[in-house]
Amino acid sequence: MTKPIVALVGRPNVGKSTLFNRLAGEPLTIVDDVPGTTRDRIFADAEWLENHFEIIDTGGIDPTSVSRSLEPLSIGSAEYVDQIREQALLAVREADVVLFITDATSGVTPADTEVANILRKNQKDVDGKRVPPVLLVVNKADSQRYRDQALQFYELGLGDPIPISALHGTAIGDLLDLVIAHFPQGSEVEDDDSVKIAIVGKPNVGKSSLLNKLVGEERAIVSPTAGTTRDAIDTHLVFQDIPITLIDTAGIRRRGKVIPGVEKFSVLRSMRAIERADVSLLLLDASDSLSAQDTHIAGYIIDAWKSIVVVVNKWDAIEKDNYTMNQYTEYIRKELNFVDYVPILFISAKTGRNVDEVLPLALQVQEERLARLTTGQINRTIQRAQDAHPAPAHGGRALRMYYGTQVRSDPPTFMIYVNDPKLAHFSYYRYLENEIRKDYGFIGTPIHIVMKARR
Repeated sequence: MTKPIVALVGRPNVGKSTLFNRLAGEPLTIVDDVPGTTRDRIFADAEWLENHFEIIDTGGIDPTSVSRSLEPLSIGSAEYVDQIREQALLAVREADVVLFITDATSGVTPADTEVANILRKNQKDVDGKRVPPVLLVVNKADSQRYRDQALQFYELGLGDPIPISALHGTAIGDLLDLVIAHFPQGSEVEDDDSVKIAIVGKPNVGKSSLLNKLVGEERAIVSPTAGTTRDAIDTHLVFQDIPITLIDTAGIRRRGKVIPGVEKFSVLRSMRAIERADVSLLLLDASDSLSAQDTHIAGYIIDAWKSIVVVVNKWDAIEKDNYTMNQYTEYIRKELNFVDYVPILFISAKTGRNVDEVLPLALQVQEERLARLTTGQINRTIQRAQDAHPAPAHGGRALRMYYGTQVRSDPPTFMIYVNDPKLAHFSYYRYLENEIRKDYGFIGTPIHIVMKARR
């Protein structure tokens, strides 16, 4: 099962980002990058009393004014209200719990009332589908005076106001107790042993066209307009007697290109699709150079420990000679050097060229993901690697690897017992990974190596 999602909804300047950081347990904001592979932070993992969940900030929404950030898009006031309404509805549909954040210092505003009306009108089950609860959070209640003023928020009709201070951490524990109490409990999930393959990439690279070609019908709406697909669409089929679930997703744009509101939830859905997929098809546009966002998406997939196949679409749209494919392959390897183990396939979803190779390659990668090595195989590789290139010594001490074993597959995870894990530099982990791949492949699949001190 996927982790529950808690969505933060509210007008600007009520402290959503402060609460986001507080729940995440570290000073992250929605727009900050983190060390390593660059990630656009629109969500974060959180945990309370051994309950793991995800939090997402929907961005400030104010139905009473037009955001300056939307002025270049020529979106009028009425249309902006519609987007706000759709964003709130999407929060209700996608999240397991919605936190409606207000500000105790400013009291109930017209914007609060409008958003509350949107949320309250949708607190009804539709076709038996569970509608997540909305918790009314009154932030910036830093003193008794403001905690008393929180009572005025009863007029919003969303139940008991919950006064907190995200900045100082006041009553955050009480809030989290209420949040996890509203998570779905004991729900039966139908077993699904199909191979799940997500089609991900920037907008307008041909994801829906590829889906339609793979299933042989117009399952998804195809449009040359970037960002047509907003939902993650599941399509079930059987290929070579193997059940497969294809997941088409909305295009993932870089942070500066994400329209506040609806499109942030489209990105969320794409991220959830990656989380529940076994293999992700990273679709690139052959007629366009690789961008930072392409590497970001590859980073998302690796962070989720999922397998990758790089699929270069629109190969029919460029002029080619005998060297073009090799040159483009070298170019991709250079730009995506942190996933140099992934296979690359050149296709045209429009003409159908090489599309019949997509699913066989994805299934091959899935087999590699589930592969399991014997302890003897692992130890032979470890011994050979250590003999050929011992780890550098630190402080007069050298890393010694005693033995290793594969503790799980999906993804392949190896436990290596050593004298002191702190003596292993990141580069040595990468060296061991390359040596394992040299012997056993694991094409398109990340390898997780854990070193543990032997007692």
